[in-house]
Amino acid sequence: MRPSFTLGIEEEYQTIDPVTRDLRSHIATEMLSQGKMRLEERVKAEMHQSVVEVGTRVCENIECARLDLYDLRREMIRLAKENNLTLVAGATHPFADWRTQEIYPDPRYRQVVKDLQLVARSNLIFGLHVHVGIEDREVAIRIMNSMRYFLPHIMALTTNSPFWLGLNTGYKGYRAKVFENFPRTGIPDAFASYSEYDNYVNLLVKTNCIDNGKKIWWDIRPHPYFSTIEVRACDIPLRASESIAVAALIQATAAYLYRLHESNQDFRQYARPLLMENKFRAVRYGLDGNLIDFGKEAEVPERDLIREYLDLIDPVVDELGSRTAINGVRHILETGTGADRQLEVFAKTGDLKAVVDYMAQETAAGLF
Repeated sequence: MRPSFTLGIEEEYQTIDPVTRDLRSHIATEMLSQGKMRLEERVKAEMHQSVVEVGTRVCENIECARLDLYDLRREMIRLAKENNLTLVAGATHPFADWRTQEIYPDPRYRQVVKDLQLVARSNLIFGLHVHVGIEDREVAIRIMNSMRYFLPHIMALTTNSPFWLGLNTGYKGYRAKVFENFPRTGIPDAFASYSEYDNYVNLLVKTNCIDNGKKIWWDIRPHPYFSTIEVRACDIPLRASESIAVAALIQATAAYLYRLHESNQDFRQYARPLLMENKFRAVRYGLDGNLIDFGKEAEVPERDLIREYLDLIDPVVDELGSRTAINGVRHILETGTGADRQLEVFAKTGDLKAVVDYMAQETAAGLF
């Protein structure tokens, strides 16, 4: 059965005090309850009280996803303003201290904190998750195995977390370094079959490591309840248009890899330690660094690799109806990522509050 390649996009936003520009809890406001009235289950709380998450409906194509995501961002910006808050899309806050942030009062999050302690409390990060509909689980595992290669390229395009606790970290995507303190994170190993993956999950459940597959937090995973593969590696970009460009790239990558699968071919598999070398380079340097081309056994500028990547998936783009969205990737190559632009503002102003103001402006860009 050919996959549907449907899309679902989740974004995690910061709720900000408009005066101090620090993170502020939304729990004492009506933001979440009003959001559920207007957006139903497309909005929900996250572990920290200054995080709010939205998720699109199941979308048949990238244009459907764009309309839905833009609507969600617009509505959340309005809701934040109505509750004397500012909404910001950034994968870390430039100067907030996680030690002052409260955990949302939900049994699930209490259990995570009980299990992981300080690691959970310090996990004050914000991501973009993209689901692609692949209904056959064996096909999903095969595509996941191959897509692992492209995760560092995708991560470099979304880097949007250069600051942490008021410091310039030297990383373009510091969120990834915070999150790797969690267990069961990073790029996974390849699996020979879905049954091998299923046996792995069942063993962890049986031995009380996890209670379900949602506590496997890899950069890419078969979703435990939906018929999707979920790419979880990305920082949330500043602009909604950038999220759509990256979602289109992920969808096209899955479709390209399925086309190989249909022809009894496969993308070459590389060992996880090699892929993790490229992940480090991606989050450290973003688009300005070099990744390793393992076929050539040489370093290649990231922007050159992204252009090669776009050429590779080009044959499936028009079939998916995502040409305009994919062109957004080329725009990111020209303008830089959110991290690049945050750092530019800080270089000009020396003021992290000015960076927060810029992030808020970019969060709303192109929506109204």
